[in-house]
Amino acid sequence: MSAREPQLANRETDRIDGLIGRATQLGLTFSALAPEHDASGAAPREQFDALLRADLLKLVVSRADGGHGAGLAAASAVVRAIAHGDPSVALILSMHYCQHAAIVNSERASIGDWPAHLARRLSREAAVGAALLNAAQVEPGLGSPSHGGLPETVARRDGDVWRITGHKRYVTGAPLLSWISVLARTDEAEPRLGQFLVPRDAPGVQIVETWDPLGMRATVSHDVVFSDVRVPLADVVALKPASLGLQRHPHNTAWYFTLVGSVYDGAARAARDWLLGFLNGRRPGALGGTSLAGVPTIQQTVGAIEVLLQTNDWLLRSSSAAFDRGEAPDTLAATVKHVTIDNAIKAVGLAIELAGNHGLARSNPLERHHRNVLCSQIHAPSNSLISGNAGRAALVGWRPGEPVHHQP
Repeated sequence: MSAREPQLANRETDRIDGLIGRATQLGLTFSALAPEHDASGAAPREQFDALLRADLLKLVVSRADGGHGAGLAAASAVVRAIAHGDPSVALILSMHYCQHAAIVNSERASIGDWPAHLARRLSREAAVGAALLNAAQVEPGLGSPSHGGLPETVARRDGDVWRITGHKRYVTGAPLLSWISVLARTDEAEPRLGQFLVPRDAPGVQIVETWDPLGMRATVSHDVVFSDVRVPLADVVALKPASLGLQRHPHNTAWYFTLVGSVYDGAARAARDWLLGFLNGRRPGALGGTSLAGVPTIQQTVGAIEVLLQTNDWLLRSSSAAFDRGEAPDTLAATVKHVTIDNAIKAVGLAIELAGNHGLARSNPLERHHRNVLCSQIHAPSNSLISGNAGRAALVGWRPGEPVHHQP
């Protein structure tokens, strides 16, 4: 190693730390805006304007295309910081990061799923503006493609274009997107399956405002209907025989699982922080002026919350760092999603228990944090499916007298 290399490494660390610091400050700003967006369900446009000004939308875009070229550890840290202020904003951002991480991986690993002209166009747009990108995969009939089956959305060849027709649900950030990566099958005799890149404002694209959930309301995850939308033949990603089913690269899955866990960990930390302030400030007459923070049983429960969140912190930090070094087994990210989401739900549940009626009052943010973390359970594949897969793998891999090892 040359004498200059440690200096360059330190400079890069400082640069990424500076971006994470900006995210932390924006999280504080977004926390003041979150109640209004939770009540209205309005798209968080001003928050993404702020993310653009802070240079955070291009965090994972390759440096060759004008981005910061950050890895999963930095992306997780930024998402957690934004989620502490508003997890809805963080979820939209995390989906954008996942898509651009897939572009970078396609080129770096020579997978070739992303055509070079598409990779350049989307990366360079994201490096200079608010060109948000997300996928549209779930359908009313199919549900999530992670459970198998082919989409009903169809791509029909018409001369030098594809024409896309179909109905997608739960398209996170729909009104804010510039591009939608639409999962569709071709109408060929032997159908193929791929992602068709559609500009959100293209003729025939209609956003139907169906999103009205319990929590995560500002993700504006509305339905999108595509009616005979024109897509150039070359603007397709990973077009392969439909008989192979939907193929997910472990790299892309690791980003998705880790960043989803990061979103809800951030929400749980916001709940914990509110609880600590409440317990220190609440002084019931029965305690003679002493705050609830001094009660041993309450300290015990707060300790349980801390154990859950410290576990999340270690898992998210260490697993994402191992992934960036190329040392993480493929199965690790699913475990991280499972544990961090379960821990987030448990931690906020304990906070509600300690706060009592105050925790359920709409005048306090804890009930919003509670609603938000409950939404973590809808992200496919479900935790029950993840644990079921892990159990089957362990049972199939068992041999008498031999320990079971998780293979990388």
